[in-house]
Amino acid sequence: MPPKKRSSGSTQGKEQKPGAESASSDKKESPGLSVKKHRDKDAEFVTLCKSLHVTDSVCDRAWTLWKGVQESMDEVPDSQKKLWGACLFVTVTDMDVACFTLTQVLKEVSLNVKQFLALVRKLDVNLDTISTKVNSALTRVEKKYDVTLALYQRFEKTCKKIFALVSDGRERETMRSCWTMFLLAKGRTLQMEDDLVISFQLLLCTLELFIKRCPSELLQPLYTMNRVQSTPTRTSRRNQSKAKSRPPEPEINVQLLETLCKENECSTEEVKNVYQTSFSAFLDLLDLSRVPEFPPVNDLNQQYEEHYLKSRDIDGRLFFDGDETVLAPKIEITQVERTPKKNLLDDDAVLIPPQTPVRAAMTSIQQLRGDLTSSGDQPSTNLATYFKNCTVDPTQDVLKRLETLGQAFSQRFGQAVGPGCVILGKQRYTLGVRLYYKVMEAMLKSEEKRLSVQNFSKLLNDSTFHTSLLACALEVVMATYGESSFKSGGYNSGGAGDLAETDLCFPWILDVFNLAAFDFYKVIESFIKADPTLTKDVIKHLETCENLIMERISWRTDSPLFELLKQEHGGSVTEQVETPACLGQPLQHNHTAADLYLSPMRPGLRVLPPDSPATPSSQASCQALSQPAGQTPHLPKSNSLSLFYKKLYRLAYTRLKILCSYLLSPHPELEPIIWTLFQHTLQHEYELMRDRHLDQLMMSAMYAICKVKSVDLRFKTIVTAYKNMPNTNQETFKHVLITEGQYDSIIVFYNQVFMQKLKTNILQYASLRPPTLSPIPQIPRSPYKFPNSPLRVPGSNNVYISPLKSPRMSPGIMTPRSRMLVSIGESFGLSNRFQKINQMVNSSDRSFKRTLDLGSAPKQKRLRFDVDGQDEADGSKSDGDSALIQKLAEMSSTRSRMQEQKMKEDAESKMD
Repeated sequence: MPPKKRSSGSTQGKEQKPGAESASSDKKESPGLSVKKHRDKDAEFVTLCKSLHVTDSVCDRAWTLWKGVQESMDEVPDSQKKLWGACLFVTVTDMDVACFTLTQVLKEVSLNVKQFLALVRKLDVNLDTISTKVNSALTRVEKKYDVTLALYQRFEKTCKKIFALVSDGRERETMRSCWTMFLLAKGRTLQMEDDLVISFQLLLCTLELFIKRCPSELLQPLYTMNRVQSTPTRTSRRNQSKAKSRPPEPEINVQLLETLCKENECSTEEVKNVYQTSFSAFLDLLDLSRVPEFPPVNDLNQQYEEHYLKSRDIDGRLFFDGDETVLAPKIEITQVERTPKKNLLDDDAVLIPPQTPVRAAMTSIQQLRGDLTSSGDQPSTNLATYFKNCTVDPTQDVLKRLETLGQAFSQRFGQAVGPGCVILGKQRYTLGVRLYYKVMEAMLKSEEKRLSVQNFSKLLNDSTFHTSLLACALEVVMATYGESSFKSGGYNSGGAGDLAETDLCFPWILDVFNLAAFDFYKVIESFIKADPTLTKDVIKHLETCENLIMERISWRTDSPLFELLKQEHGGSVTEQVETPACLGQPLQHNHTAADLYLSPMRPGLRVLPPDSPATPSSQASCQALSQPAGQTPHLPKSNSLSLFYKKLYRLAYTRLKILCSYLLSPHPELEPIIWTLFQHTLQHEYELMRDRHLDQLMMSAMYAICKVKSVDLRFKTIVTAYKNMPNTNQETFKHVLITEGQYDSIIVFYNQVFMQKLKTNILQYASLRPPTLSPIPQIPRSPYKFPNSPLRVPGSNNVYISPLKSPRMSPGIMTPRSRMLVSIGESFGLSNRFQKINQMVNSSDRSFKRTLDLGSAPKQKRLRFDVDGQDEADGSKSDGDSALIQKLAEMSSTRSRMQEQKMKEDAESKMD
């Protein structure tokens, strides 16, 4: 029976009184729209304004915005009505008035969420239409939509396993009530409604409640058996005090909850905690804790309607109705379904579930928790031994610090996510502490092997080291749970009011621990190297954190970076934080976290590895400049600052190269000149980076060089291309520090600050004797290796190899998204095939490979190993053994090339 359609949009339009739900009680103007005042505007525009219940001031401002957009656009890409809706949305967001919801405007202009958000962003033609406030609102709405869509898709799939189809369609109404109650619970319980994991756990709590109170005929057998067999009779409130002899209805059916969690690969312990804190409080608020029946549908709808109108965004009930405004884009559905359906032969078919956002999150969490199973909440025996070997035993300080920081973390987590989520913060913290101990022990073992010492008293009594290591561990945990992401380009406020208080995105953890970003950066690389179980996504996340630190966060006024720079530049006029000659060398160093945290206490070369031959030229270029005879030598260099600048230069040049590829392809000679000015600014005019962003200097340097070289390149063109670069945010070019407390656009910054400071240097590039060009940094693929990532076999577009990361991971989960997976350990043929593989791989006699029966040249098609020798591409039959050997021969030749490359890399690593 098809679901009953609710006229959600029209109903809201009738029920909603204009301005009644406004969050601002001090609005003096009348909420009504006077048509007579707007005769100068298009009649259809005024009609749209009236249907959306906007005020006169909103109508005027939106019309002015529309006229400006109309003049800026060469041609209008969409119908005027759709653009009017976008202008109205921008206006009410900027003015912070509550005239209409996002769903209401979507229905008026006949667009879905994704289409509308893309249209609003198109309005920013001159880069001054969309404020940072509007951009933050767009980001929040988009993330919330993505999360709700993923949750509904999982809800729909899960319900098919729970509820049985009945002739009168009652199961649909039960599912509708369940979904509405979940939306209400999420809205009332969570301040971060875009938290996928906690939201999904709340969904499981809601399902548990409905299954308990659902008639048996509406349930599938699995859930009929696992629910409570006898439900207590309902007692009136008047008689509740007299019914002490009756045992209360259990708050949680543990067996039922375990079944739900098992079916959805979710931690039962975590869901229990969500139930006992957040969900139970929500039920008490609705007076539903002891009521055995379903909550009244009308009551749920009414309460959710109030929440939805107050939030002013998307009506989540429309997902259940399959409403066009919330339909998922077709390309997203295609990506979800791209995973193959089976991995083995037809006789042993194993269905492989699609890698949806929810499943991906659950898998990552399951893997993290599994990796930390053997790690305890206290220091291990080995770690305790390291503590005792110290001149000053740090054990008590470590435990006391963990207790203090744990309280701060849990409280701030609860403030950000929801008042009942403090216990969830404690859970995250417990996992973080286990990871902290695990990585610390691995670091110390590595240091012991490297230095042949066991007394690490200075390092282990360094509070900053411990706090940084713990912060990094917690950032890994929160990234795994999806609570720290970079959808907003690393800006966690950006004019969005109090959004920063409900955003766990990095650098939230630094603010919680009052930790300097420059100190945090020192531990990142050592942390990654010390924990080989980190996933590729987590490593990329930490790398992004490092980039954000170098781009912006470490350049805040209170950063210790400026004091270090002041010390480095204070010794001599010729002193340099990092000589340009070092830029052409690979990013190789032997500094560990211990070196960086104790720096500059450790003397030694700044860049060259200790066992590498130091030529006179390399010593001159990469060590501190030689001192005149008789002059007192300078103190040892800061390893942490030296490494920071080497990484900064490489990041800066990488971003400049991308922007040049967008804009200056006809002028390749300009790139090294721009880089020279850019590098000079970072090295000698580093004060320009104070409370600013690396990319602001990059864009200014590009504009300056193009100006003196008479290349027509306007700032509007630069920032338009910049928006297409990865990991960017419009706040970078719209909100630039000019003077203390004053911010303006990148153009104003260039004219009033950058040009004034560097005018003499810039004009030198137009002279007959321009400055010497700075060397181009060597850019590695990534400073971090991903040992567990699938690697393409050289010479093949279809063959990938990947080590098995953990024995707990099923090969089915690791299946590539095309064709079949050959997993050693599973049966895929006769034993003689393994013998031939071993004979080929182990044999150093190349003549053996030439004697193999290679048959005809291989066809250009996707590779599939099949037992019966049948090729999937054309259905033809061939001899299974010879076909397999043929492919192995091809792989063998590439294997030798890979071994040669590996030997080369090993040789380079020894130079490290």
